[in-house]
This record gives sequence, structure tokens and C-alpha cells, in this order.
Amino acid sequence: MTCLAPWEEMIYHDREQAEGADGMVRIFGHGVYLLDGCLYGTQEEVLERTGVRTDMETAMGETMAWRILEKHNQGGDGKTLHLKFDSLTSHDITYVGIIQTARASGLESFPVPYVLTNCHNSLCAVGGTINEDDHKFALSACRKYGGIYVPPNYANIHSFNRETMAGCGRMILGSDSHTRYGALGTMGVGEGGGELAKQLLGRTYDMTRPDVVAVYLTGSPRPGVGPHDVALALCGSVYASGVVRNRVMEFVGPGVHALSMEFRNAVDVMTTETTCWSSIWETDEKTRTYLERHGRGGDYQEMRPGRCAYYQDCVALDLSEVESMIAMPMHPSLAVSIHELQDNASSLLKACEERANEQIRGARLDMMSKLHSDGVWAEQGEIAGCAGGTYDNIRAAADILRGKNIALGFSLSVYPGSLPTLSSLIRNGCAQDLIQAGALIRECFCGPCFGAGDCPANGELSLRHTTRNFPSREGSRPMEGQMAAVALMDARSVAATGVNGGRITAATDLDVDWTDSEEDFDLSIYEKRVYHGFGHGDPQASLKFGPNIRDWPEMPELSENLLVRVTSWIPDPVTTTDELIPSGETSSYRSNPLRLAEFTLSRRDPGYVGRCAEVREMEAERQKGHLPGEVGRVCESLARAGFQVRPEDTHIGSAVSARMPGDGSAREQAASCQRVLGGSANFAQAYATKRYRGNCVNWGMIPFEVEALESLALGDWVYIPGVRQWMMDGAGEIQAFRVTPEGRVEKLPLKTSPLTDVEREVLLEGCLINYYRKHRA
Repeated sequence: MTCLAPWEEMIYHDREQAEGADGMVRIFGHGVYLLDGCLYGTQEEVLERTGVRTDMETAMGETMAWRILEKHNQGGDGKTLHLKFDSLTSHDITYVGIIQTARASGLESFPVPYVLTNCHNSLCAVGGTINEDDHKFALSACRKYGGIYVPPNYANIHSFNRETMAGCGRMILGSDSHTRYGALGTMGVGEGGGELAKQLLGRTYDMTRPDVVAVYLTGSPRPGVGPHDVALALCGSVYASGVVRNRVMEFVGPGVHALSMEFRNAVDVMTTETTCWSSIWETDEKTRTYLERHGRGGDYQEMRPGRCAYYQDCVALDLSEVESMIAMPMHPSLAVSIHELQDNASSLLKACEERANEQIRGARLDMMSKLHSDGVWAEQGEIAGCAGGTYDNIRAAADILRGKNIALGFSLSVYPGSLPTLSSLIRNGCAQDLIQAGALIRECFCGPCFGAGDCPANGELSLRHTTRNFPSREGSRPMEGQMAAVALMDARSVAATGVNGGRITAATDLDVDWTDSEEDFDLSIYEKRVYHGFGHGDPQASLKFGPNIRDWPEMPELSENLLVRVTSWIPDPVTTTDELIPSGETSSYRSNPLRLAEFTLSRRDPGYVGRCAEVREMEAERQKGHLPGEVGRVCESLARAGFQVRPEDTHIGSAVSARMPGDGSAREQAASCQRVLGGSANFAQAYATKRYRGNCVNWGMIPFEVEALESLALGDWVYIPGVRQWMMDGAGEIQAFRVTPEGRVEKLPLKTSPLTDVEREVLLEGCLINYYRKHRA
């Protein structure tokens, strides 16, 4: 039974405090109890209205998220979790580094099913043969260690896992930030490769028990509104507030059951863009039917919160109020309705242009040129990947385009999420409808999500139903004078825009004969070509190495003292992982740590790599017993301030300073490349995501927090005496000293958020590989 009255009263009561209270998404700003489908603000209100007595701690354990976490927890104090996952998954720009890390740490076999897909580097031609070399390495690893190998262009990583691996009550850990299978009752977590290496070595994923936020859905979407419209409305409302940051989003309420499974899947995968840690949804007969259609009916169980569950906050969304949306360049949270864009085009485009040009270095973005007398125009459309390439989205686009023609000035490409999906679209005629309208049907490839597929021309605007529209994810190279932009839209509105030749159009404005045929999923397509080796590894089998696959270089352990130079200072409010290590053109080099590191911060701070090289030379001289000139002057300044620096036990390293680094992708290279270049630390006011902070730890870089980040500047040196003993004692706060280029010495208080015992040991040993080598010995 679902009761809306208490919910409506609470919304009214909190209207002034709630962020976004007048929009389609409302944030409560406080904890709530969910009892028999109704929301209440306090224990007293629950008792008064229902006569049920409850307490917060008990009710916290009644969330779906906490039940799954408890099932996977290997023990602890109730606050710290030690999780083991049911399966793992990686794609071809992450799995080589992960397996190499685990192999260097003593890997003997894959202890759980590990899915290796080939959906990122399956088309990119950079580097010649090296992409296919990685694929051959993966197949050989699956044969040796017992893995699951999905051939190139058979499926994107998340479509395959939805179709074959996700099941109610499970947990899946992936080395891709969009590892989200919550709509199927599976808590998916996207993390850096180090966390997967831990699981491969039988270790646990350790974290503080996360808060859970209820996402209470009501109503049902109007015709023409798709999952990306809902996802962008949600992301636009919650991202800036941080209400779900590093928390679990738990989707509940009557609106859940108004959505098809593919609609839920496509909303769920976008929860990554809210900065939440994971997600989970109520399941129902639609979930059962989906799993049965994919040959896994036994993986279904009904999932819903206990009778009275407590959430640390609540986000309410009325699906019937959602409009066709567009996320302006260059972030999914910059969302407005398409009608609002049409009504306020000049001001919105100007604001977008100014915001982007403050962020981008090199070429200039010209959004005002997209404004014509009859509307806002774009040159390209993409429907792709784990968000856009679902059967329902592509079928809806075909409904709009059936019998129509796409004008020559606008191109449209469609990337189905998997070969079974493409096969179904071919059999029911949707693929033919798209082709007849002028659309291109592409491979099952993730390229449009990270800048390696259908790159538009300089100055063009691309409309995409993909996961992200970060800078350069459309293929731009601003430092070389090339600049384009991506706006995110639902597949339905992308197709509607195609019908109008490129004039941005809301799908809700068209009269469409919508069809509702179900996907005819053919599992035999996978059975014929996917290698299933779990539990059947051959320890005697050899790994196949291409010339670009290199081992990780040696990383030094944490010295008694640290002397680090700030080699990059980024003042932006948030720094994405794409800025730390670019996507797109770097993908083919991610099996070669030294080669990849040359791209670090290349789009944001091109001088960074050269500055790090200078610091590495200084460290090399120190190891020989010499103090190079600049370091000698720094030591003299410290000596005058009363600190005698001992070169023999003071490592010289580099550091990145940024306000909030790490938003976006889970890929570990955002941190490992800094480490390869000699990085010893990050200085930040806060870290955008748990996964980036975890990547820093796993690669031996201390994630320092600095309250007054402005007290640091590019070129400053930071001396951290007694840092090893401080780490051994439990970390926390430490007194460091800033040395300016002029020789002035100032106090610099540093701290870290709480570190687990294992994290401290990893930092002491210098990186995760060193830590496992020591423990194996």
C-alpha cells in the first residue's frame, strides 16, 4: 500500500528549506522514515500517525542497501565494512593494468567471475596494433586464471553485465565509473583498478558504512520523455548540493513500478554523475520478466525496504513533471528543459560559452553561433553505450524516424549496447527504419562516451544520449586549436532533432505512433563466442604480451620525511579525472605506464610533466648523495627556520594541488600517472569522489587536505617532517612547512580523512603492489 498524503505534507512543510523545491525534483534536507510506502520526518511522527515504535539504528538496517552490504560484509565493527563482491568486470583500457598489478602481487587464479569486455579500445587506431594486442592478452589471462572474455564489439561492459551477470541481492565491482546495476537488484560499484586487484588477491574492499538516500518516485513519464530526461533532471538537482555524494541512492515509491526495466537501467547508470557511491532499486514482476527473458529467472527475488526504513535524506521526483531535457556543455549537471533553452536561448548559450571558456585552455568555444532565428541548431547526434544504446531507446528513436529523412546537415549514429540488442532490432525492422531515415548503425562500442568515436568537426555541437559531456569527450584538442562541444539529450529528442534537420527539438512536441515491442533476446549469440573460463583456469598457460604492455615501474616506500614541490595548482572548483589524464587519444597507451604518464594533465596544465621531470632529476641526485641547487636553497631556508633536513631520509617528490580533484571516471590512471612521474601527494580542500581518493592511496600518494588551499602556490615546496612516523601512528593531522620560491618558511597544517589500517600500510609501503609483495613474502 502506498500513501502519498504524508509525503505531500512533508514537501509542503519543508518547501522553504528544500533545494529545488519548486522544480520537478525536491530535496528534503533531513532524514526520513519510510513506513508501508509512506514518508515521515521523525520517530514521533511515525508513532503518532501509525502507532509503530521504531528507532533510527534498527530502521537504518531495513534499507535494501544495508541488507545487501551486510550479506557481503566479512566482519568488522558495524561502522567499517569489509566487502567481497560476487563478480568483477573491466574493459580494455583498464584490465591490463589490473591484471599486471595483481600478477606482480602474487595472483594465481581469479577467485570470482571476472568479466573482461572489449568495448573501449576496439576501434581506436592510435598506436597501430597495440589495441588488439591488449585483447589477446586478456584472452590469454582468462585461459590462465579462469576469466570470462567478451570479444571486441560484442557488447559494451555494462550491457553485458546487465544481460548475464546482474541478479537480485548481488554486488559487482567494476573498473569503470558507470558500474551500476541497481535496477536489477545488484549494487554496482565503480572503482579504480587497485580495488579490483585486491579482490583478485582475496582481499576485501574496506569503507565506512555509507549513508543511504531515498529517491522517492511518483507518477509516470509522459509520452516522449525518456530515461535521460529523468536522469538529467535528477543530476541537475542534486549534483551541486552534494546530497548524495559517496552515498547509496535507493529508488523507492510507486513511480518505480511505472517504468520499464530498460528505462530503469538507463536512469540507474547515470547515478554515477550525481557522485553517489552506488544505487539500488525495488524489484517487481517486470524485473522477473527481464531476467527470465535473459535466461536467468532464478536470479530474481523481490526486493523492497523493510516495513520501516530510515534514510539520511530523501530526494522526491514526480515523473509526470519531467520534461524533455538537455545538459549544456560541459557537465551532465548543467541541465535545463529544452523548452527553457528555446525560450532563453541567448542567455543560456552565452552563459555556457563563458563558463566553458573559463575552464578550457587553448581554443575558444562559440555557442552563440548555434543560435539562429528559428532556434538552436546542432550538427550531430549520437545514441550510444550503456545509457543510450538500450533496446527501448533505439526502438523509440526508430518510432520517431520511421518514414522520415534526416537532413544532410545533421548526422546521426546509433551504437547498440550489445549484439543481441542489435540482432533484435534487425529482426523487428527498427534497424531498417533507422537506416532508411539516414542514420548509421555502428558497432557495440563506448567511444562516443569518451571521445573516440564520430568526432564532430571543429566548432560543431553534438547531441548525445551518452553518459558524459566533459571537455574533449567529443574529440576536441583545444591546445591544438580544435574545439567542439557535447550536450546530452535523450535518444527521443536526439531523433526529434534529426527529423528537424538539426534544430534542437523536444520529443514531447512531436506526434509519434509509439510502439512497445519487447526485446527478443538471443543468448546464443554470446554462447557461440564468449569464452567462459571461470573455475577452469590453466596455471601452465602463458600470457600473451604485445610490445606496448609493460610492467609497473618500482615505487619507493614512504620515507621518514617528505620534501615535495607543487608542480601543478588548479584553481577550478572541481577537477575531473579527464583533466588529470585525458580520455580518447590516451586509451591505447594504458597498458604502458611510462608512455601514458606523458599525457598527464596535458589538456589542463601542459607544463606539468616537464616540472615533474625536473623534480625526478633532483631526487635522482639526492639518491647519489648530492643536493641540487634549488633543493639546497630550500634546505638552507628550512635550516634558518630551525629544521635540519637529512637528505638520506627525505624523499623529494612532486604534488598536484587542486580544490576538489577526482570527479568523473574511476580509472586509476588519474592517480597512477602522477605516481609514475614522481608524485608523492595531492593537496586538496576535499576529494570529489571516494574512488579517486582511494586511487591516490593505492598508488602511494598521500591524499592531504588543506583548509586554506590558497596558502599554496605553483612552485612552492612543502616539507613534511616525521611523515612516516605520523602515518604509523594513525595519521590525522600533521604540521608541515611551506617554503616559497623567495625562501620564506610558513606553517602549513595538513590532515587526511580517516585512513584504514590497510590504507596506512599501503602508503607506508609506497603502493599496493609493494604492500602485497611484502605480505606474500
